[in-house]
Amino acid sequence: MGKRAAKRRQGGFNAEAYEEEKVRALFPGTGWSPDDADPMRDQRYIKSVKPRSEGQAALMDAIDDNNMVLALGPAGTGKTYLAVAKAVEALESGEVGRIVLSRPAVEAGESIGFLPGAMEEKLAPYLRPLYDALSDRLSPKRLKALMTEGLIEIAPIGYMRGRTLNNAFVVVDEAQNCTYAQLKMLLTRLGWNSTMVVTGDPAQTDLLPELSGLKPIAERLSEVDNIGVIQLKPEDIVRHPLVASMLEVL
Repeated sequence: MGKRAAKRRQGGFNAEAYEEEKVRALFPGTGWSPDDADPMRDQRYIKSVKPRSEGQAALMDAIDDNNMVLALGPAGTGKTYLAVAKAVEALESGEVGRIVLSRPAVEAGESIGFLPGAMEEKLAPYLRPLYDALSDRLSPKRLKALMTEGLIEIAPIGYMRGRTLNNAFVVVDEAQNCTYAQLKMLLTRLGWNSTMVVTGDPAQTDLLPELSGLKPIAERLSEVDNIGVIQLKPEDIVRHPLVASMLEVL
C-alpha cells in the first residue's frame, strides 16, 4: 500500500506499472511476463508422447508406417497406452473420423457375476484400462463429448462380425484372450483409411493356452508385407523396476 500511495502522491496512479507488479508477484524471482514469447510451461492439455525405449520407438514407427500392427510383449511395456495415444492423435488431427475400442470380456481367473445396466455399463469394468489411457490424453469434458457423439465407440468383440470399419482407428486390447477365430474375424474388419492396433501378451492369457489365437496369428502375419509385428521385451517395461525383475522369474 505504501508504494501505491507514493505513486499517487508523485503524480497519479501508474496502472501499467501496477499490473506488471501484480504479475511478477505470482512468479517471484523470475522475469516472466504475459508478453514473453516463450511461456514458462507447456499449457497444452495433450502432451507429446515420446518413446522411453527402443521397443516403444519401434512400435510408434510401426503404427505410423502400417495400417495394421500387432504389439506383443509383457505387462508394463506401454502397448495399450501408446496405441490409444496414437488413436487420439489421429482423431484430433483429422486423419480418422472415429476411434473404435474393443476388448474381450474375460475375467482374470474369477467370475464377477451378473452386471446390471446397458451394454456400455456392463463392459465398463473390462474397458477400464482403455478409459484410463483416454483420460490421460483428453480432458474429461472432451472425452465425454466425443463418446456422446459416437466419435469414440466401444465395440464388444461379439458384435463386430459383419462390420466394415472405414475411416477409423481401431484398438483391440488384451488380444491374448481372443481365440484364433475371434482374431481372424476382428482383423478382417479393417476398412478404407483405417488403422488397427492389436495388443496383448501371449504369456498372460486367461484362456487355456491352446485356445489363445494371438501367438499363431502373429507368427503367420509376420510374413505379410505392410503389417507390423512388434515384439516388446522386458527391457521395454516402464513400470516399477520390480515388474521386470518379477517377470524374469515368474
